[in-house]
Amino acid sequence: MSVHSQEYDVVGIGFGPANLAIAIALDEHKDLDGLRYCFLEKQPRFEWHGGMLLEGTRMQVSFLKDLATLRNPASRFTFVNYLHDNNRLDSFINMGTFFPTRVEYNDYMRWSADQFKEHVHYGQEVIAIEPVEQGGEVEWVRVRSRNPDGSENEIFTRNLVIGIGGYPKIPAVFAGKMGNNMVHSSRYKHEYERFGRHETPRIAVIGAGQSAAEIYLDLMDQYPDGKMDLISRSRALHPADDSAFVNEIFDPGFTDTIYARPETERQDFLKRFSQTNYAVVDLAEIEQIYERLYLQKVTGKVQHRFLSNRDIVGVQNDGTRVLLTLRNKDTGVEQTEVYDGVVLATGYNRNGHEQLLSPMAHWMSEQGVERCYRLPMAKGCHANVFLQGCCEQTHGLSDTLLSILAVRSQEVVDALIERQSRPIATACAS
Repeated sequence: MSVHSQEYDVVGIGFGPANLAIAIALDEHKDLDGLRYCFLEKQPRFEWHGGMLLEGTRMQVSFLKDLATLRNPASRFTFVNYLHDNNRLDSFINMGTFFPTRVEYNDYMRWSADQFKEHVHYGQEVIAIEPVEQGGEVEWVRVRSRNPDGSENEIFTRNLVIGIGGYPKIPAVFAGKMGNNMVHSSRYKHEYERFGRHETPRIAVIGAGQSAAEIYLDLMDQYPDGKMDLISRSRALHPADDSAFVNEIFDPGFTDTIYARPETERQDFLKRFSQTNYAVVDLAEIEQIYERLYLQKVTGKVQHRFLSNRDIVGVQNDGTRVLLTLRNKDTGVEQTEVYDGVVLATGYNRNGHEQLLSPMAHWMSEQGVERCYRLPMAKGCHANVFLQGCCEQTHGLSDTLLSILAVRSQEVVDALIERQSRPIATACAS
């Protein structure tokens, strides 16, 4: 095993939109000459939800909530400047929309990411974050990462910014049953073609959110002669509430409001407003699905079904076919359906940072995440760890979304720089 060591003032784990916004904020900060920083990203290049970059799908957030505008409208990293740099500003204005396609927005973020190539190490899977103890205290942490060839690197930093996003949530009933005939929505675009080995594939989409609806419609287009079922525990597809007053909960300034409330009130708020983000679908997609199912009643050719109000109580997978046992939540009656492929649009877990930080457990405080997104540390630990995208319970529903990236990046960088100013010893001193 080859090991290479380096020291940085700041290390970002992950290089998705959250840490890309951090890179931009660092780049535009006036007092950071000589700051040594880098980002470690396990993907071979920048890609934002590549498995869901479906043709024609649009953003659900205004382009003005980009990586920089709400923090610095004059930034060279705004979406408007991206359009100008690519000679498309006039054409985009002519479309009269605030919601670009996801394909274009991914290209915008990649355009931004390409300007930080010297600061990003792609193909690096972080496997552990460990304290460096010196004289009974911790000034530095060691970040261990694995290269594609299996060799390992280690680097040291005083300031860590974790922005690794979510990882696929697999329902317990599917545990140990996944195979090549199943795919999570996060990999859908990359892997759906495997279902094409059947001329008329029968495919189930599990879920009741935006991803499930988009995949359901896409599969109908990809396999015109196939049979598609959308299976949901919910009785209906619920429309997302994106009205103007409700959308104010995603304003960066609202984070102060939700953070200041007692935990019981925050939990009540998250429950009452979950329909803005979870298990909801844009009305346009709901109408498309309903119309397609209605037309089947007109033609008498039933290919696709919406199996609502069903619990999945059994899964069998022999590698070729998947047998799903569904139970009607009203009647208790069970039915078994056979599929050539299954797509799980079942969401994401946001606790991946916990395993990475487990070696730091002794040095972490039991107090909650600070307003500046910093994890409080126990006495004697002077290293700083900031979290992005996993603070919904304390910072509100916007924490996992794009809406607050620009402002949050400034808050994190300001807190980071404030703590960076204290004198330290070198990481490798013994």
